Order: sequence, then structure tokens, then C-alpha cells
Amino acid sequence: MFDDKYFMREALKEAAKAFEAGEVPVGAVIVANGRIIARGHNLTERLNDVTAHAEMMSITSAANALGGKYLHDCKVYITLEPCSMCAGALYWAQPAEVIYAASDEKAGFTTTGGRLHPKTKVQNGLMADEASELLRMFFGKRRG
Repeated sequence: MFDDKYFMREALKEAAKAFEAGEVPVGAVIVANGRIIARGHNLTERLNDVTAHAEMMSITSAANALGGKYLHDCKVYITLEPCSMCAGALYWAQPAEVIYAASDEKAGFTTTGGRLHPKTKVQNGLMADEASELLRMFFGKRRG
């Protein structure tokens, strides 16, 4: 059986794909019944779309995989705390649990007033150091 760390490592692999593509390195995976049903990473630059966040990409993919819009029995693993937009989408998708690695003090939903569905459990800090390091490397590279 795979554990939360395994799935967060998979989300980190998605974040690394974003990093390599010049996107802010955020990744997400959605798990149902112990298996990954959706993966996503930021594609805002590639798609020229401010809504193309890792969470949005994976929510759409998971809904297609499940054949429905609700993620009631799913866990969502994200390398960075969701922004208000993504928290809103997660609110409506209603996953059983959201697990994110690094907190986002500037734009995360806990700072900006967003919220998740009351039935959604939230866990944060899992592999936060690894996720934060990838973000530091990305923004350090951009600043030159």
C-alpha cells in the first residue's frame, strides 16, 4: 500500500516537470482508492492562461477519470498551498482530503481568505522542505 509520502513525491515529480518547462514549480496528484487518477502541474506560461494551475489541471483530469465532478472519496496532494482560486475549485469538487507541502504566506488560501469545503480534511507540511527548495531554486534562477 502506498502512503502519503509516496503520493507527495509523485506531486513533486509534477512540480519538477513545471520547473523544467519554465513554469512555477507546483505539482498535484489526485488519488482514489489508493491509486493516482490525475496528475497536473502549472501550465500558465505554456497555455497563456492564468487559471492553468496544477490543481485546476488535475481536478479536470480527475473529473474526467471518475465521470463526475465531485471528488468525494479522493485525496489531493499539492506541493504548494492552494491559492484562493484553486481553493474555490477544490471547495466545489469536495475532495475527502487536501494535503499540501509548503505554505504560501503571500497567496495561499489561508492568508487570502479562501476556504475549502467543511467536510474536506486538510493536512499541511508534508515534505515542505523539498517543495520549498524547488521553489527557491526556481525563483533564484529567475532573479539571476
